Amino acid sequence: MFTSTSDISIDVIARLFRGFGDPSRLAILSALLDQPLTVTEIVTTTGLSQSNVSNHLSCLRDCGLVISNQTWRQVTYRISDDRVCDLILTARTLLRDVATGVASCTRYDMDKERERG
Repeated sequence: MFTSTSDISIDVIARLFRGFGDPSRLAILSALLDQPLTVTEIVTTTGLSQSNVSNHLSCLRDCGLVISNQTWRQVTYRISDDRVCDLILTARTLLRDVATGVASCTRYDMDKERERG
């Protein structure tokens, strides 16, 4: 376990951002910004398939970014920490100023090719 923020390596920070880096996971987190939702509600909100949502929710839950609450047969998911919401909202605010550069950056595409390759 990490005892201070200085114990957290760059690799662990990169893993956190990898959780935000997948469009499906980010769509799920964005759907959960305002309120807890069931898998069905997340599917409706995001347009993702049920199996895709369930798979990504499992990942997000394992990483501690979302938590689930079961009441009888109904399971709802919510963001585990308000700072996750803050991070997403901060990214949106930042993108107001830098979206054009981020959208046109060809180096991110090259990184994806290297990962595949």
